[in-house]
Amino acid sequence: MRAELRELWRFRELLVSLVQRELKIRYKNSFLGFFWSLINPLVTVLVMTLVFKGIMLNPTPSFSSYILAAYLPFLFLQLALLDSAQAILHYLPLVRKIYFPREILPLALIIGNFIHFLLALAVFFVYQLVVFLIYPGFSPFHLSMLLLPVLLLISLAFVTGLGLIIAALNTFYEDVKYIVTVALYLLFFLSPIMYFSENVWFTATSTDRPWLYTAYHLNPIATLATAFRKVLVAPQPVFIDKETSVPPLPLDWAMLGFTAAFSFALLVFGYWVFNRMKWRFVERP
Repeated sequence: MRAELRELWRFRELLVSLVQRELKIRYKNSFLGFFWSLINPLVTVLVMTLVFKGIMLNPTPSFSSYILAAYLPFLFLQLALLDSAQAILHYLPLVRKIYFPREILPLALIIGNFIHFLLALAVFFVYQLVVFLIYPGFSPFHLSMLLLPVLLLISLAFVTGLGLIIAALNTFYEDVKYIVTVALYLLFFLSPIMYFSENVWFTATSTDRPWLYTAYHLNPIATLATAFRKVLVAPQPVFIDKETSVPPLPLDWAMLGFTAAFSFALLVFGYWVFNRMKWRFVERP
């Protein structure tokens, strides 16, 4: 694996060029450009806010910020994995003619999506500031935000490891991209994005099943969504329904540590799997 990493470093300029190309062509000839990356999450959060606060009357403060803080990292995961699935197939004629480290192709797409994620987070902070200026209350900025780089690194490791596996497998078995699409759809509902981890904790404690909360957060996406929410939004009481509220739970360091270890192990394993399969890409009919 060291030899592959040295070779990847030797071709780093090609990786940078492909990332730049990805950033330039995604919204080429589009009037709004990068802001199309934000329209989808903003409209989704707006609809969720209208449904849960306007119709179901959930009085949780900063509801839209809570939703957006968890939805942005999930959107990065979703777009990066779906792009990775097609990375090799899209460039297959080039792969058959020119030598370069094949992992550059999915890595360029993942890094490109990660940069869009960072830009979306910058807009999120601006949104938080505007809301605070209009409705003064809890400050949108707090010390836990210093943990954001750690969460970003864990997320990038998790997505890169999984993206490399998906890119390699989908080259030979195109059913993989459909499986990934269905899995991401299910994970959207199995992760605390439209709701809160406090909902799971309340259900687990009220039904005398304390193991349920831990089992639920063995899903790395659930733990990361919860962690981003804890880091990006000042803690406030969470309403289970119109009358029942629970105090915000602290960040679960044990589950975050497990997720970090799993993510970096997945990164190593994914890179190993990709390198085992990459020289057979030219054999694909």
